[in-house]
Amino acid sequence: LKDQFDNLDKHTQWGIDFLEKYAKFVKERIEIEQNYAKQLRNLVKKYCPKRSPKDEEPRFTSCIAFFNILNELNDYAGQREVVAEEMGHRVYGELMRYSHDLKTERKMHLQEGRKAQQYLDMCWKQMDNSKKKFERECREAEKAQQSYERLDNDTNATKADVEKAKQQLNLRTHMADENKNEYAAQLQNFNGEQHKHYYIVIPQIYKQLQEMDERRTIKLSECYKGFADSERKVIPIISKCLEGMILAAKSVDEHRDSQLVIDCFKSGFEPPGDFPFEDYSQNIYRTISDGTISTPKQEGMRIDTKTTVGKAKGKLWLFGKKPKPQSPPLTPTSLYTSSTPNGSQYPIFSIEPVHYCMSDIKTGKPRIPSFRSLKRGYFCLQGPALEDFSHLPPEQRRKKLQQRIDELNRELQKETDQKDALIKMKDVYEKNPQMGDPSSLQPKLTETMSNMDRLRMEIHKNEAWLSEVEGKVAARSDRRHSSDINHLVTQGRESPEGSYTDDANQEVRGPPQQHAHPSEFDDEFEDDDPLPAIGHCKAIYPFDGHNEGTLAMKEGEILYIIEEDKGDGWTRARRHNGEEGYVPTSYIDVTLEKNSKGA
Repeated sequence: LKDQFDNLDKHTQWGIDFLEKYAKFVKERIEIEQNYAKQLRNLVKKYCPKRSPKDEEPRFTSCIAFFNILNELNDYAGQREVVAEEMGHRVYGELMRYSHDLKTERKMHLQEGRKAQQYLDMCWKQMDNSKKKFERECREAEKAQQSYERLDNDTNATKADVEKAKQQLNLRTHMADENKNEYAAQLQNFNGEQHKHYYIVIPQIYKQLQEMDERRTIKLSECYKGFADSERKVIPIISKCLEGMILAAKSVDEHRDSQLVIDCFKSGFEPPGDFPFEDYSQNIYRTISDGTISTPKQEGMRIDTKTTVGKAKGKLWLFGKKPKPQSPPLTPTSLYTSSTPNGSQYPIFSIEPVHYCMSDIKTGKPRIPSFRSLKRGYFCLQGPALEDFSHLPPEQRRKKLQQRIDELNRELQKETDQKDALIKMKDVYEKNPQMGDPSSLQPKLTETMSNMDRLRMEIHKNEAWLSEVEGKVAARSDRRHSSDINHLVTQGRESPEGSYTDDANQEVRGPPQQHAHPSEFDDEFEDDDPLPAIGHCKAIYPFDGHNEGTLAMKEGEILYIIEEDKGDGWTRARRHNGEEGYVPTSYIDVTLEKNSKGA
């Protein structure tokens, strides 16, 4: 390679170009890692829940697992950033620094090689010049010798001319000898420099270039390894992230989620009772025969005018007044017409809401049925409904009250700790007056004690409400159990008219009833028929009933239930004197008659 300086120059330049090319590759890989990590973090941020302080934490195991997966993915994105940072510091930065040093070193070695070549070229030129000069002097000496010999042989030439030619020959011969010696010296010097150039200087320069190129190759190998090590170092942490995702997936419990849904939406209300059998055949004129159902006995029965008006009508028409016809059982899509006593036609639906609206129109209090839910919502926003959560179902109310009690207990504990700290600080001030005035702490201590009293009152009030809810839930459970047993016992002794009978006497299961008087049936065929009672209730707490549409009641008062709670926390009730209105469901103890005709 002693004569391949230009090729080595090109090879070393190619090596540096390849090094920079790999550095560019690493840089682009770093940008990919950074963008990947950034996109992962944006993805996590996009799907992370945006919760305000009032929002509850996710409770479902599937949601918690998903949020844990997002956290693990965020950690995974952090590891990708670590990979990019490690590659940038250990690989790309090192490559750029080494490339700069490599260019400087290569430039220095090539300059040394060029200087050595220039020096050798200079020695060759000196040797060539001395050679040419020696050759020229030799030709001049030959010409002088030929001129001297011609004059010496010429008989006509004078002695002076011969002598002059001889002197010129001696001069040229002497100059040729000097140039010969100089040429020999220059030649010897050039040969020495040439040997030194090709056997000492150039090999040394080439060796340095070789070492430089080998170091470049070694550096590339180290960078390759560092490139892989940057990825391998984070593999254990990435594996932990993936294991965390797998554990999050395994933590999903469908039964627990189902139980959370049940606990979240459990209302505590009783399921509706069985619909009784309604015998509409009593309004049809029929002859008592062996094949017909006999009329139940009337002796010993207690009749409630509010609940058995239709029944009374069915019996009184035999005495000269024909009652208004009852609605026959129809399907939701069927439509028939029936005649009123004055001969007019009107449609009859067997759907319960229509029956309710018709019954509501017959009462003496005109109301718009579509405004009923709006009025209830207005009632729920007033009074103690928002404070004691009476507008919520029992189970949800119990949970809300328990949460409020826990919060109040935490606040009370904070106030207690603050009071203790103030008392200790006051004692310190009393023992060391120079630290502060004890009387300056008295206003704060008084305020803290007042807050503690207020919190205790709130806790006591909420605990009372909670005890009320828990007692009512337990009572409803017991009543449901007993009513199921009674339902099983009374099966088989239901009369065609829907009341329970036995061989001894007939009874109507319902709220306390009054004996019927003839005067109460004077206007039975008017349009002011009240809604039938579906049960009775007892007032647990007094209720003032200041709002429009509500019914005031005293503690222990017995009322009739004419409409169940629809989930808004209000129940429609009626007094014995016929006054109707809504009362809070949480203020009463309700007993529904599951086989009542008006259910």
